[in-house]
Amino acid sequence: MASSMEAQRKSLPIYSARDRLIREIKTNPCCIVVGETGSGKTTQIPQYLHETGLSKKGLIGITQPRRVAAISIATRVAKEQSVSLGAEVGYAVRFEDCTGPSTKIKYQTDGLLLREAIQDPLLSRYSVVILDEAHERTVHTDVLFGVIKGAQKERRERHIKLLRIVIMSATLDTSSYSNYFNNAKVLYIQGRQYHVNVYYTLKPQSDYIHSAITTVLQLHGEEESGENGDILVFLTGQDEIESMLHTLIQCKSLFPSHWKDMMVLPLFSALPSAQQQKVFQKPPPNTRKVILSTNIAETSLTLSGVKYVIDTGMVKGRGYNPLMGLDLLLVQPISKAQARQRLGRAGRESEGYCYRLYTEESFLQLEENTVPEIQRCNLSSVLLQLLAMGIKDILSFEFMDQPPEESLIAALEELVLLKAVNKEENGEETLELTPLGQRMSSFPLSPSLSSCLLASVDYDCVVELVTLVSLLSVDTVLYTPTDGREKADLARMKFFCPEGDHLLLMKIHKAYQTSNEKKSWCHDNYIHARNMSTVQDIRKQLKEICRQNSLQLTSNNDGERLRKTLLCGFFRNVAEHVRDGKYLTVLSRQEVFIHPSSCLFSVTPPPPFVMYTELVHTTKCYMRMVSVIDPKWLFEIAPNYFHKTMTTNMIQD
Repeated sequence: MASSMEAQRKSLPIYSARDRLIREIKTNPCCIVVGETGSGKTTQIPQYLHETGLSKKGLIGITQPRRVAAISIATRVAKEQSVSLGAEVGYAVRFEDCTGPSTKIKYQTDGLLLREAIQDPLLSRYSVVILDEAHERTVHTDVLFGVIKGAQKERRERHIKLLRIVIMSATLDTSSYSNYFNNAKVLYIQGRQYHVNVYYTLKPQSDYIHSAITTVLQLHGEEESGENGDILVFLTGQDEIESMLHTLIQCKSLFPSHWKDMMVLPLFSALPSAQQQKVFQKPPPNTRKVILSTNIAETSLTLSGVKYVIDTGMVKGRGYNPLMGLDLLLVQPISKAQARQRLGRAGRESEGYCYRLYTEESFLQLEENTVPEIQRCNLSSVLLQLLAMGIKDILSFEFMDQPPEESLIAALEELVLLKAVNKEENGEETLELTPLGQRMSSFPLSPSLSSCLLASVDYDCVVELVTLVSLLSVDTVLYTPTDGREKADLARMKFFCPEGDHLLLMKIHKAYQTSNEKKSWCHDNYIHARNMSTVQDIRKQLKEICRQNSLQLTSNNDGERLRKTLLCGFFRNVAEHVRDGKYLTVLSRQEVFIHPSSCLFSVTPPPPFVMYTELVHTTKCYMRMVSVIDPKWLFEIAPNYFHKTMTTNMIQD
């Protein structure tokens, strides 16, 4: 086993560059490594540095934008090192830590390393920090650029052991990265890429999921071509993946007897580790794997056996309107760079085929690169974390690409309203975290959610808020198949709550906990079993953080208390009904509607005032996760704020 692993490691394209990489990383304080997915950089470079002795001086930490990649890569590297996962090689992701005192190589999400920097801004436990998939420019990675650059500089000035930095990517504009990291050395690794045949549609597709299903079935049925190989389909999210998975499994029962079998596997970030690993395993004889994935499979993971890629050309991306306080989750076209990465998945082991479900003209009109996330998201979490690290002059923080000033101002206003930050004007404005803000920064949650959780102490319902926050921290626990919406609605009718979606979630969770056969209970009630399992893990960690903050785990399931507690973090997310199901947000007078997935969607008459925890923009601006509130609570919870923004007639009967 060990000898075959060693042979596989030596067969990777990166092996021929091993000595050069070690020499350059040891010689230069920062290196940029560019190598295609499949070259071996993510698994091998940390091992090379460990084997050459750098781990004796401190941890070798490698960040990934996604938990799936962090877990699967750590699992692989542990096998290659012939050690138990969690010993010399481990991983840490949000709500899950699989490391120990003997860990030398630590894979983790970029958000986790950023949280560690709050406690230890110099990252003193590390000898090397490797930021992988840097081209994705997640908000956490962008902040880490500045944090590790600052830590390296301060350690040098204080004559503390050198922090080596390695920036890795499958594709990079190397000049901007090299300039940012003080003319860092750029190293290129040759990958393996076979020719990929590209096909476009003749006209735009109105339903790309239907087109993807049709393409999979056509490819699978063309036995006469003699082509074997797995199929990788790029979709935008868990809902689309679950829907297509369901349809393909139904279609399997109609296959002719001479067709080979088809193993359909989902791949997305919220998937439990055990299920993620299935995509890396060989299928049984005479079986083709069909992997339905989000953009996680673009560069983060190497999937062997893939010969066909079906690219829908879409991705789910974040947006933010700071003037309206509007978080946007949009399904939008990918960039040309993403399209090229998707195409490349098909040519790793042999000649491949890429079916782009859009026209060639559409491809030519795509943006060249994706806009960095830090320029299009709510920055309140970023601001809270930077302040918790002791960085008070936010505008002078060295971002690679400066975020919009209006987004920083909006984030600061939000933190001031949540009483997490004080603005002090002594000739010049300085920012200070309040004791509440310090506590908020210890939770791996958005400032609004951590504010609710800490407010639950005053309402004696900490246990209930831990549960509710955990439920709100996963994509969704409600599963509604496209072809079974009526059945799902009927099955969940018993959980209906006139007070709204948040108490409905609590009702579902209580029923889940009392069920004996949880998997079958979830199936019968159209609940995501995987996500409910994740909720339990999150609850466990949040309870532990509460204990570390000396919060007593009080319990009270009174519905009014729970909604008031939630309002403590979301009092700005309130809307007033005006007519015919149309609402106006109390502050910006933005026109919004209750989302069709809400249990309040069909309630008549519509509730006069509601609070929401998410605003999404599709065909309209929709409030998701909605609860009924009494407007008088607003004056109780945030009197100074609402005295200016609401008139007295709004709280009259």
